[in-house]
Amino acid sequence: MHRASFRSVLAADDPLILIGAHDGLSARLIERAGYPAFFIGGFPLVGARYGVPDIGIKGLGEIAAGVRDILGATGLPVLVDGDDGYGDVKNVAHTVRTYEDMGAGAIMIEDQTWPKRCGHMAGKDVVDAAFMVDKIGAALDARRDSDTMIVARTDARAVHGLDEALRRGRAYIEAGADAIFVEAPETEEELAIVGGAFDVPQLANPLEGGRTPILPPERLHDLGFDVIVYGISLILRIARTMQDALADFRTGEMKLWETGVGFEEYKRIVGFDDWAATEDRFGRSRNE
Repeated sequence: MHRASFRSVLAADDPLILIGAHDGLSARLIERAGYPAFFIGGFPLVGARYGVPDIGIKGLGEIAAGVRDILGATGLPVLVDGDDGYGDVKNVAHTVRTYEDMGAGAIMIEDQTWPKRCGHMAGKDVVDAAFMVDKIGAALDARRDSDTMIVARTDARAVHGLDEALRRGRAYIEAGADAIFVEAPETEEELAIVGGAFDVPQLANPLEGGRTPILPPERLHDLGFDVIVYGISLILRIARTMQDALADFRTGEMKLWETGVGFEEYKRIVGFDDWAATEDRFGRSRNE
């Protein structure tokens, strides 16, 4: 499956809005909606696939299985969250190669300690900046295609304050990171400071219920952010829809009956006609 490079899409779309996919169906819907790329994060993936929170319960093997399924459903470029790389520098290299071989055009590595957790949860901690610099070096060396972007994320804002997060951002850029993500600024003023601090592409992560103010994409772009990630918005809405539907079935009122997509539309979403055409073309012997 051919994919445009993530770097080329980033250069063409300003700002680049990335919706988080948690499974193959959500990835197909993102593509059908016309988005040029998307994001795969651990929070929705482990929640949807395993029913657990994003607090380091699942490792590379389990998360990569979900990433493989999602990438198999669409040819869009993707940014994959590689967490902390799941260990030391050799584990980071392995993580980068694993996701790059699957087709990821950008891979994000963070400076949290393991077990990590969602960036807007309490209880985080970060490794020494020098260790993260080593991880960035290992990630850059491990990639087989120089077009693959390595995104460095720092969670230091919540642990050591904004100044330390900015210092780390500069150190990670000097180490060669292609883009920077300062996780969870807490005010619009902080967003403006972060957005103006670096000369590489930057990510913002407006999280419903999180620590960062929710601003329109245009405003975040004006503040200096090139990539706007809505990483958990789909899974939150889907969880609410399923809760409502289950309650409706239990009451027997059926108020939500036929409020979902139609049967024929669902078949189109998952590509039924393409598979049926293959069956018609090459499955003649089965019916003889």
